[in-house]
Amino acid sequence: MGKEKLHINIVVIGHVDSGKSTTTGHLIYKCGGIDKRTIEKFEKEAAEMGKGSFKYAWVLDKLKAERERGITIDISLWKFETSKYYVTIIDAPGHRDFIKNMITGTSQADCAVLIVAAGVGEFEAGISKNGQTREHALLAYTLGVKQLIVGVNKMDSTEPSYSQKRYEEIVKEVSTYIKKIGYNPDTVAFVPISGWNGDNMLEASPNMTWFKGWKITRKEGNASGTTLLEALDRWLRPCSGLPHCAHRLQVRRVEGEDRSSFWEKA
Repeated sequence: MGKEKLHINIVVIGHVDSGKSTTTGHLIYKCGGIDKRTIEKFEKEAAEMGKGSFKYAWVLDKLKAERERGITIDISLWKFETSKYYVTIIDAPGHRDFIKNMITGTSQADCAVLIVAAGVGEFEAGISKNGQTREHALLAYTLGVKQLIVGVNKMDSTEPSYSQKRYEEIVKEVSTYIKKIGYNPDTVAFVPISGWNGDNMLEASPNMTWFKGWKITRKEGNASGTTLLEALDRWLRPCSGLPHCAHRLQVRRVEGEDRSSFWEKA
């Protein structure tokens, strides 16, 4: 009898309209978490609403308001399987009005996938002082999610398409920011992807032959790969449940003067 796979929780975070739900829905579909007939149904329904490009997003965006507005409002969970793990993936809203829902989803995660859009003007909006790229990354680290993957999305929307220069600019700027908040960029896999077209999701993209793969360096062991799925499979098992590890519980209600957000026991 084979060794049972571990279960991990992964949260997908990032600025509004960065393509989180589309990327997540497409990944679920490619990993066999949803069948082709259902995707075709979503494609038909989305097209009838004039939102044909939302077929993958609708795997997770089920509320009427989400589909009408084209944004994620509440967290959505879906299960699928990789070669190494049973995965519960959590799609978090990117709009700042729903940041409480994002926090709820992130507090349950072992690993975060930060999606940043590479399109002209889109990356700049997210990484700006008031952008959710910054806030989501900071919240993930603050909430104890120390393993991070960065998906540089919408590479098909750069000028020119699949621009190596644009990708490298984004990696440099995101690396600088996440280092400031506590992450070590050397331990973070950066993957150029197209959540819509599927580039570098499960297989190396022929559109980005310049990308020689991601590499991460960490004391527990180095890792490398090319795709987003490979990055997920290189996740390190945390020490949760062991006596020397910190235990953290989310507090939903606070009374009196003590405004502590978490209870922590060494």
